[in-house]
Amino acid sequence: MQKRALITGITGQDGSYLAEFLLEKGYDVFGMVRRSSTENFERIAHIRDQVHLIQADLLDQMSLIAAIGESDPHEIYNLAAQSFVPTSWTKPVLTAEFTALGVTRMLEAMRMVKKDAKFYQASSSEMFGKVMETPQTEATPFHPRSPYGVAKVYGHFITVNYRESYDLFACSGILFNHESPRRGLEFVTRKVTDGAARIKLGLASEIALGNLDAKRDWGYAGDYVEMMWMMLQQDEPDDYVIASGQTHSVQELVEVAFGHAGLDWKDHIRVDPRFVRPAEVDLLIGDPTKAREKLGWQPRVTFEELIQMMVDSDLELVREEMEANRRAAR
Repeated sequence: MQKRALITGITGQDGSYLAEFLLEKGYDVFGMVRRSSTENFERIAHIRDQVHLIQADLLDQMSLIAAIGESDPHEIYNLAAQSFVPTSWTKPVLTAEFTALGVTRMLEAMRMVKKDAKFYQASSSEMFGKVMETPQTEATPFHPRSPYGVAKVYGHFITVNYRESYDLFACSGILFNHESPRRGLEFVTRKVTDGAARIKLGLASEIALGNLDAKRDWGYAGDYVEMMWMMLQQDEPDDYVIASGQTHSVQELVEVAFGHAGLDWKDHIRVDPRFVRPAEVDLLIGDPTKAREKLGWQPRVTFEELIQMMVDSDLELVREEMEANRRAAR
């Protein structure tokens, strides 16, 4: 029997990698997309003809019920959210609607329509915020430091609550930062790799960044989506920290990216106070022992390989952009 999966947020970084992964596993893949006047299917363009897209919205309960009814999934991956931390400061209520209440709407729709499906919730290391211990495990208390982090804590605990209250197979993956060439340009990793590519090719001279000392546990998104699937193949639902177990500063990120592009980062980086968060998360580092021991998972791509992969991809993208501009100017 062919398995069916429903992915919310299929057009995002994680959704596109997960869709690829599930297609390779022989799944029938359904993706939930919001109705929008400007559709952005860039990340799934290469698999668009292999997936079924369903219009629905995390703010609209009835559309979620219809989406689950139409796709009749064995597995539901809830990856959609307002996921950019700085935006959560300017749009805290909208962030709560999508990132917190949206999870409840999905779980409630699943409980009503497809109670025997397996549910994956995308939790976040931002829930730890002002960390109580280092490294962070599944048992570390949460102290979120942004409206996004607060909303993710709600989404996490409502998933636990539905699992315990209604006997649903519902898991949360507490994912630490995971990046790729498909990361949005607003995120610091991609801002740095795209900036390095533009400086290398003569289109820019500097990048403005915030706190260079902030430390994160960065991994490769392509490795991390495999873990989401592995959680739903277990006999019992549980929550897992997914991380590399290593921490790097924003400055190290800059050094690797600019070094790979053959540039001296000190000539091109400007620290701008506007990019420093109102409440900073200083040190996030995950302990993936449980995932490694219970599921046999470990990341394959190192931090250096990840950043170099992103720089190479951005150099190629910027060259294509320059060529397109040249053709248009003729």
